[in-house]
Amino acid sequence: MAKKEVSAAKASAAIKKSQSGSSTLGSSTSGVSRFQKVQKSINELSSAVNTTYKDYVETLTPRLKLIDLFLVFLVLLGILQFIYVILVGNFPFNAFLGGFISCVGQFVLTVSLRLQIKVGSKPIEQVEESLKSNVEDEKVETDDSEDNDIDEELVIKTTNVEQEDTKIFKVISPERSFGDFIFASLILHFIVIHFIN
Repeated sequence: MAKKEVSAAKASAAIKKSQSGSSTLGSSTSGVSRFQKVQKSINELSSAVNTTYKDYVETLTPRLKLIDLFLVFLVLLGILQFIYVILVGNFPFNAFLGGFISCVGQFVLTVSLRLQIKVGSKPIEQVEESLKSNVEDEKVETDDSEDNDIDEELVIKTTNVEQEDTKIFKVISPERSFGDFIFASLILHFIVIHFIN
């Protein structure tokens, strides 16, 4: 009886060994496929980042690039202040809060300025000129009513709509938005200076 139990135990151990050997073989093949999936995802991500960067460099105006650079500076400054507080301590806590609130507030105001100034990839003067010329073209083409196709009128109207929709704030001029930005920045920094004491 004991011999039967020993042989049964050996047989079950051999079965477990064969199953574990096949499972490690299966896990190594699934590891390769996981590696290929991860590598494919990384390649797609790098391709998307490269395409986005090329589009950003080619289509954005220098004014908006400068605003974006200032936004990056504000983010880095806020991170640097936060790291300083973690490493050194927050003894003058009002100074940390004042500096950090100043960075965050200025970031919000600058994003607001960027949204108000942004007009697609063209400067504002070019968009206004193209809108005026499209309206004049539409008037000239509608005067020659019988000779024109409906498709041409549709094209002109759709380009007008597309160009009008590129600006988020249609009523606010860039000069006014910059003035609002300066005024709000002065108020923000006045409050921060009084908060520090």
